[in-house]
Amino acid sequence: MPFKILSRLAALTCLLLAANGALAQDYELQGLTIKHPWARASIGAAKAGVAFMQIENAGAATDRLIAVETEVAKHAALHTHIMDGDIMKMRPVEGGIEIPPKGMAMLKPGGQHVMLMGLKAPLEEGDGMMMKLTFEKAGSIEIMVIVQSPTEMGEDMPKTMEGHKMEETETHSD
Repeated sequence: MPFKILSRLAALTCLLLAANGALAQDYELQGLTIKHPWARASIGAAKAGVAFMQIENAGAATDRLIAVETEVAKHAALHTHIMDGDIMKMRPVEGGIEIPPKGMAMLKPGGQHVMLMGLKAPLEEGDGMMMKLTFEKAGSIEIMVIVQSPTEMGEDMPKTMEGHKMEETETHSD
């Protein structure tokens, strides 16, 4: 009897590990690899959200992420943060996000990111959303973006933003 229980537990563990691996899916398109696309879960009834990913370019020519689309928000745009004195400001990225040859672009908290404005429903931790990425040369690809904890900051970010005021400088109508 204990062997049967252990066998079932082992099978369940394998299924859970396989499911977890599926959530961390990478996508490939014309020499570009999109790794670990994720979004931060909504806090309360927030009408804006944000998504992140790493894009690697194995090719010999620069490409650019020039557009993003998703059904979960009225508008999706490429944004970045800049420091202006002691104020961190969010700005749209002009001309797209460059992915250099044999290099990468990191969309991460506190840096370049996909801004989701006019969310149709809160982003719930564990959910997934489809997002279409359009590149200048490679074309378009649909990816699944997994929603993670609202406290997730990414490996490269400090766990606090103390001393910085956040200001969004672009307004959008819903």
